[in-house]
Amino acid sequence: MQQTSRKRGLILAVILMMATMLAACGTGTNNSGADSGTSGKDAESSSKSLRSIKMVLDWTPNTNHTGLYVAKEKGFFQEAGLDVEIIPPGSGGSDAMVASGEVPFGVTVQENITQARLQGVPIVSLAAIIQHNTSGFAAPKAKNIKTPHDFEGKTYGGWGSPVEEAVIRSIMQQEKADYDKVKNVNMGNADYFTAVKKDIDFAWIFYAWTGIEAELRGEPIDMIYVNQFSDKLDYYTPVIATNEKTIQDDPELVKSFMSAVSKGYQFAIDKPEEAADLLLKAVPDLNKELVQASQKWLSPKYKDDAPRWGEQKREVWDNYMTWLVDNKLMEKTIDIDKAYTNDFLPAS
Repeated sequence: MQQTSRKRGLILAVILMMATMLAACGTGTNNSGADSGTSGKDAESSSKSLRSIKMVLDWTPNTNHTGLYVAKEKGFFQEAGLDVEIIPPGSGGSDAMVASGEVPFGVTVQENITQARLQGVPIVSLAAIIQHNTSGFAAPKAKNIKTPHDFEGKTYGGWGSPVEEAVIRSIMQQEKADYDKVKNVNMGNADYFTAVKKDIDFAWIFYAWTGIEAELRGEPIDMIYVNQFSDKLDYYTPVIATNEKTIQDDPELVKSFMSAVSKGYQFAIDKPEEAADLLLKAVPDLNKELVQASQKWLSPKYKDDAPRWGEQKREVWDNYMTWLVDNKLMEKTIDIDKAYTNDFLPAS
């Protein structure tokens, strides 16, 4: 999940270029293969054929994605008439693949969708995977970084996004601290645990994965969550997304897909241990202890205080867009009512 946050620096020009392919690519679904496995006896026993589609992740599989794997392993997709292949992102990221129609659905973040919509990229959020922002700045306890004021004189390791600087600067200003006293370095592909032992003092992570891993390693951290300092930074990360063409041309597909995904995440909310086992079954290379501990911590946070899993509030989208404009990270506002929708979530 730490690596997922680096995707915020995605070059929007790539997304825009891919979006021009939307009409040609369609929705990325594959109807031609839907009947390939239902001939002969299988066809006689099957009440309906399955529609084959792809779903792209934003990074390597982790507990942000558990509901998707539960939906696949428990047969919720099949019940919805779908055969879903969960795939890793391409070189342009999940945003570009969804926006272009190469795939109909993907995992991304509110930050990327907001910036992409400004460029005319037709990507739309369908559901918030987690209700509140669980990311923040982490440092080994030995660094004694307990407030944003403690960033002074320290080295921050990031991925070179203007958003990072704006977030750090804004929360330091609230503490009457001097951002100019922070040294910024690009971590590149180094992970948090390697970097804090070498070149940096703190980094931006998702606690549900990297923070839990730190606990399991016996390397305690101090965590400063970004949403502690402003409601405008309590944005949705990550989200399930599609593109406008899929919504317009195939709303039943979107409805069926989201019905199954919602069941998957509700299962993970209700039965975190079983959900963790299903994720491990689907992706056996994952660290079992980390997945189980992460799932236990994260499952209650999927829905949290929302009336149903996936629910998105207009004020959350408006707050973050306003923050971007106020910090000169966007030159103008967007129509946020086109950036997200709750219309395809099952009734609570």
